[in-house]
Amino acid sequence: MRPLFANVLSAALAASTLSAYSPLVSAEDTRPAKVVFQDDFESGDDKWEYLDPKTWKLNTPSGESKNGSIEITDRKSEYTPPTRSPGHVALVKDLEVGSFEIQFRVRSTLDTGNHRDCCVFFGYQDSAHFYYVHLGAKPDPHSGQIMIVNDAPRLALTTNEKLTPWDNDWHNVLLRRDIENGKIEIYFDDMETPHMSVVDKTFGAGRVGLGSFDDLNEFDDVVIRKLQ
Repeated sequence: MRPLFANVLSAALAASTLSAYSPLVSAEDTRPAKVVFQDDFESGDDKWEYLDPKTWKLNTPSGESKNGSIEITDRKSEYTPPTRSPGHVALVKDLEVGSFEIQFRVRSTLDTGNHRDCCVFFGYQDSAHFYYVHLGAKPDPHSGQIMIVNDAPRLALTTNEKLTPWDNDWHNVLLRRDIENGKIEIYFDDMETPHMSVVDKTFGAGRVGLGSFDDLNEFDDVVIRKLQ
């Protein structure tokens, strides 16, 4: 399954403008994609629910910079999930989606070695039932995988062996989920070939969010589209 928009999207993401983003549409999928959420953080972060607000901050545009973002500021979190799972979670308020895609930019702000990561949450039912993608630097059964939390400690749904090439620069991430066929795909910079993919139908529609397991990240230019 090859996205049709790859070259256009890569240019749009590099320009870092919400209006330039194009939806991810596969050759077999002709459903329209409707924007249901977008945030560049230039007007605040009121659209987000932080499970531990003390570990997040809003970077507001100032001086010559007209760019806002949200950022994880502490590796430790006071949020204690009921089972072992990520400690830094920011969920979009008042939004549940089934088949959808989310695009965003992310910058890792601290090199913590093999498990340097960011996370994307989706199908979120509650604190003990959700999916997340862990974009860890070096994959193992607990890092660099598509994960599920189902009233038990997180479990990898994939056996990925690809490294996530973190550095100190901004990177472009896109996640696409189709609840009809269960397919989940995550793209990291390369918008032609999924970084990871899996099929799972455990959870239906749910909330969407960003964060990390216990690392420091900055996020910007978030767009969520619902697949009709």
